[in-house]
Amino acid sequence: MQTKFSVNGIRRSVDIEPRMTLVDCLRHELGLTGTHVGCEHGVCGACTVIVDGKPVRGCLMLAVQADGATIQTVESLADGDTLAPLQASFRRHHALQCGFCTPGMLMTAHALLIAEPDCDEHRVREALSGNLCRCTGYIGIVEAVLEARAAYRKHGRNGTS
Repeated sequence: MQTKFSVNGIRRSVDIEPRMTLVDCLRHELGLTGTHVGCEHGVCGACTVIVDGKPVRGCLMLAVQADGATIQTVESLADGDTLAPLQASFRRHHALQCGFCTPGMLMTAHALLIAEPDCDEHRVREALSGNLCRCTGYIGIVEAVLEARAAYRKHGRNGTS
């Protein structure tokens, strides 16, 4: 089936099998390998991308369901070699170790901060509760998200001017 959507600001058209998941389409058809595949059951959150402004598990959504949608992946956050404020905050707070969960954490946090730039620690923990990390213990991740709020308050949608 031919499916059309916008990914990271670029209109794309792909010819795919109807049963292909969105994460597999992004990785294998479009070469956007920043989004990771973990459990393939929607439990771990590693495959989280933003579809029409909402965080979505890419392993649970079929690519054909995204027809006409606007999709944002982790590749959209940085501007070339310049990290987005959220990414820089993750770096400062050592909010990653092995890095496997990081793209999903970043996209979940990014969606939260766009919608709620004044969120508190409880809300950050609640939003990230569906993203599993086996390395960090979440303290650095939560601190990084809380620090990044200022950039989203100041600059809006991407935390950058």
